[in-house]
Amino acid sequence: MRVLIASEAARPGRDNEDFAAAAPGLGVLIDGAGAPAGLESGCSHSVSWYARTLGGLLLAEAIETKLSLADALAASIERVNALHSGTCDLRHPGSPSATVVAARVVGDRLEHLVLSDSVLVLDRTGADPVVISDDRLAEVNRKLDDPDERPLLGTSEHAAGLLSRVQKHAAYRNRPGGFWVAGTKPEAAEQALTGSTPLDELQAVALLSDGASRLADRFGLMTWPDLLAVLDKSGPAELIARTREAEASDPDGARWPRGKASDDATAVYWALTD
Repeated sequence: MRVLIASEAARPGRDNEDFAAAAPGLGVLIDGAGAPAGLESGCSHSVSWYARTLGGLLLAEAIETKLSLADALAASIERVNALHSGTCDLRHPGSPSATVVAARVVGDRLEHLVLSDSVLVLDRTGADPVVISDDRLAEVNRKLDDPDERPLLGTSEHAAGLLSRVQKHAAYRNRPGGFWVAGTKPEAAEQALTGSTPLDELQAVALLSDGASRLADRFGLMTWPDLLAVLDKSGPAELIARTREAEASDPDGARWPRGKASDDATAVYWALTD
């Protein structure tokens, strides 16, 4: 098996709030939920601290125990809580949170877990790819957004709208009828999308933060088979480079309205066959 990983912050000099790692038979990707300017948090730790701490603990839990991926995630959230419950207000709605994607080989199958809006792509032998992403956050955003108001990136109106939307997320985060993320509630792990696929049906699997899936699912510049072909032939760094080129061609979001001009981008490409 061959695993390639690339990760890049949204812009130079900024913390990368993504985390990715692999071990024999296991891949993990965490995408920390970046906070817009003006959003309060009850935590003294950064989003990047949360992402890499949760990711490292999940990697260990999924390797060293026989827990399901969902139970391993729940245990990891509990362990992160224990690390900062004495210094931070874990009840605060602005506490750091993250999306999670994990894939693990168990016997002759590949198990997966997807929580929130990062993406898992299963490259199937002789068939179309299967794309797995939790769209509950997108459904909430559709409820909150006014489609007739799309301020350009970099304007005060855009910044104010983004802050307002994220503040409104608190009424929907980790609640039935809303959306679920890894944060301070271990029970959120029970809401993850999980499943398994026979290994002999797969050529590869890709784990993508939403900053690395944009060319296919937001910009429409690639199909999923196109994206997998780039990963296979040129690797994750090339996918991120092409994403940056597209973002730079639309700096104010006039063509592709979005919350951030560029986002942290992380891709894990795991080839399961020689």
